[in-house]
Amino acid sequence: MKKLAVVAFGGNALLRSGQKGTYQEQIKNVTETCDSLVSLLKQDYNLVIGHGNGPQVGNVMLQHEAGKKKFGIEAMPMDFCVAETQGSIGYLIEQGFRNVFAREGIDRNVLTLLTQVVVDKNDEAFKKPVKPVGPYYTKEEAEAFARENGGTYAKDSKSDKYRKVVASPKPLKVTNIDIVKQLALEGNIVVTVGGGGIPVVEENGVKGVEAVIDKDLASALTAVEIGADEFYILTDVPKVYINFRKPGELALDVITVKQAEEYLEQGQFGEGSMAPKVRAALHFVKNGGKECIITEAGQLGNENCGTRIVW
Repeated sequence: MKKLAVVAFGGNALLRSGQKGTYQEQIKNVTETCDSLVSLLKQDYNLVIGHGNGPQVGNVMLQHEAGKKKFGIEAMPMDFCVAETQGSIGYLIEQGFRNVFAREGIDRNVLTLLTQVVVDKNDEAFKKPVKPVGPYYTKEEAEAFARENGGTYAKDSKSDKYRKVVASPKPLKVTNIDIVKQLALEGNIVVTVGGGGIPVVEENGVKGVEAVIDKDLASALTAVEIGADEFYILTDVPKVYINFRKPGELALDVITVKQAEEYLEQGQFGEGSMAPKVRAALHFVKNGGKECIITEAGQLGNENCGTRIVW
């Protein structure tokens, strides 16, 4: 019987440091990542793919703003921008897989589902938005936009510019999750919860909200809900480290839930980098998953790749 795995593509699967985000750059990066996943397919895995969209959704917001300034075209809200990037990035991932399959002689369907993810409208994150999105502004521009659209803007930690900040609420439910599971178990590769999912609240149906959902946590929720055997989080380092880039740096091979929680408590993992990934891994393992592997895509052919978090 085939194993079922969820794989969360990290940002470098699409766009790498120093790149501009051109189509040529992104399709090359995606194809290389898809190529790394062939080893899992050859081991009889069924796959569900999640992915980030940080740089891409920022670029979409810039395009909308430029259209508003020059042509008076209304800029679309955050949930709409996430939907746009789900479609465009899903296309890139499908293209990458199909190119690899043609070379390897693999016969698999690949499909992308635009995925709404339900959050709680009363989530505490909405009271204090902290997730920066979109372009940079002067203080005067940010204040003018805040008056115009009611958004929240905050000073960037590395410059004198300001950016819009939105909430990052906890994902509660992935829509169409039963279809995702059915399609995956039938052998189709399913791309879902792109960018953490299109954030919606249930209110006489559903309503999009200005928010960004953590893509690793949304992928972990997906893995739990479909009963995945394994959950892979792809990043730009081969393993998780303690004392990262400090004296006593140590790569972690296998750690338990308890050890991971202790390292989090000690502040061993950066909040802007590894900490959210470890929390997503813990969510999966604590809710019935066998193990989560955090590694870089190029290590997937290695039997002992990455850091494995187990109960």
